[in-house]
Amino acid sequence: MKRVSFAEFGGPEVLRLEDAEEPHAGPGQVRVAVKAAGVNPVDWRIREGQVLGAHPVVLPAGVGLDAAGVVDEVGAGVDGVEVGDPVFGEGSDTYAEFAVLTAWARMPGGLSFEEAAGYPSVVETALRIIDQVGVRPGQTLLVSGASGGVGSAVLQIARDRGVAVVGTAGAANQEYLRGLGALATTYGEGWVDRVRRLGRVDAALDLAGSGVIGDLVALTGDPGRVVSIADLDAPRLGVRFSGVAGSVPDALAEAADLISRGRLHIPVEKSYPLADAAAAHADSQAGHTRGRRVIVV
Repeated sequence: MKRVSFAEFGGPEVLRLEDAEEPHAGPGQVRVAVKAAGVNPVDWRIREGQVLGAHPVVLPAGVGLDAAGVVDEVGAGVDGVEVGDPVFGEGSDTYAEFAVLTAWARMPGGLSFEEAAGYPSVVETALRIIDQVGVRPGQTLLVSGASGGVGSAVLQIARDRGVAVVGTAGAANQEYLRGLGALATTYGEGWVDRVRRLGRVDAALDLAGSGVIGDLVALTGDPGRVVSIADLDAPRLGVRFSGVAGSVPDALAEAADLISRGRLHIPVEKSYPLADAAAAHADSQAGHTRGRRVIVV
């Protein structure tokens, strides 16, 4: 089969399309014929060797954690899914023609494989950090860097739980955030004052890692009310860093329910063929994504 891999840590240029042996489903796993794979910031952080503590790497290594595809092999002890079922989920080495998933759910009706591939990790992350930051119905959550996949999910899930949301993003994404139900403002000089004019902030999430932790603590008045998934220095300021560790049981089932009820939609900004994975990583690292980027197999 074809898969994307890297034999050394580095920039997007280290990614290669290679021939590799097909993986097989072990106990509690399924194998899918991959139709699309989600591109996540953690993918390129793994490629750069930034998160070896949470994601140990043996080189050469495959790339990708999210996939949508058709089940073609079911491991021992797996119930409720059959060969031929369309699913989306999380696993490893998903930038490939075949991948093994360790968590999955049946794809909601009407969802394309490209769309479905954009959900697994971002929804799991969104659910986890909303719970960690402890925001409650009737309160206001500030999301810094809100236009990407995780931000799009956070805004919609929080609103579904009765939380008011404020999002920051570039000027080109202001209407997009408003379309998700957020009060929107641009980042950059004076952004803290602009947020204050919008009202009280009870909790905040840093999704961009752009050096705003101190400002978020000032806006909430409590470092315990701030969580970052992007700034590795957050703990120095007493703020929880929740980059890649942890999981939310039944996150994919909750995602499927939200999608089916029309309460969650994350658009695909751009799709790339498997051979262009390096370009997908370069674009992801450049930031300013609206929704998701996916690899089409």
